[in-house]
Amino acid sequence: MGIHTSAIVAAGAKIPESCTVGPYCTIGAEVELGEECVLISHVVLDGKTKIGAKNTIYPFCVIGAPPQDLKYKGEPTRTVIGDGNMIRESVTISRGTAGGGGLTSLGDNNLLMAYAHIGHDSHVGNNCILANNATLAGHVHIEDFATVGAFCPVHQFCTVGRYAYIGGGTIVTQDVLPFSLTSARRENRAFGMNKVGLQRRGFSEERLKTLHRAFRLLLAAKMNTTQAVEAIKGLEGADAAELAAFIEKSERGIIK
Repeated sequence: MGIHTSAIVAAGAKIPESCTVGPYCTIGAEVELGEECVLISHVVLDGKTKIGAKNTIYPFCVIGAPPQDLKYKGEPTRTVIGDGNMIRESVTISRGTAGGGGLTSLGDNNLLMAYAHIGHDSHVGNNCILANNATLAGHVHIEDFATVGAFCPVHQFCTVGRYAYIGGGTIVTQDVLPFSLTSARRENRAFGMNKVGLQRRGFSEERLKTLHRAFRLLLAAKMNTTQAVEAIKGLEGADAAELAAFIEKSERGIIK
C-alpha cells in the first residue's frame, strides 16, 4: 500500500493496497476507498464517505466534511462517490443533511475542475463536467452528461437536465432543459439545443432533427409552454418525450 509517511489515516479507514495516498493527506475513520484510487497530496476525506475505484483526487480537496448548513447538528449523514472520477484541486463536496435525505452523491466518470463545489444533498450523475468554480448549492440535481460552465452558481433545488450545456458565468435559478444550450449573455435564456455536444456524444441526425423541432416549438413558436409541451409530445422518439416530461415535472420553472 502506497501511503506516504506524512499522511494521517485513522484507525477504521478502509484503504485497499492498490491505492496511493500522497503526502499530508488526512483520512477519517469512516472512510472507504475502492481499488486503485490516487490521492495526490493534502487531500482531506472525512465523515461516512464511500469512494469507488480508480478515482484521482488532487491537492487540497475536502470530501465528506460537514455541510455548510446551520441546521446540521452532527447527524450521521453520508457522501458516496462512484468510479473513475477526476477531482481537481480544491474541490469541496459536503456530506448530506438529515432534512435533505442524508446523502450527497457523485456518479462515475465525472470531471470536477478546480474549486468546484458540490453542496449538501446534491446529486451529480455520470459523465458530467463541472468547470472551474462551478458551485452547486444544496439539493441540486445534475443529470448525466451535463456540463456546468466556469463560475456558474446553481440555486438550491434546481435540476440540470441530461446533455445540457451551461455557458460560463450563468446564474442558474431555475431548471435547465435537457439537451439545451443555456447561457447568460444579457439575461439567462435557453438558445436551443446543444447541437455540438450532442453530435460529440454520437446522436444520430434523426435524433438531432427531432430535438431541433422540439426546441423550435418550445422557444420560437407562438405558443405558451403548456401548448408547446403538448405539441412536443406529438413528436416521435424518446428524446422529445424526455424533454416534455422534464418540463411537466419542474417545480422551479424552466429557463426558456
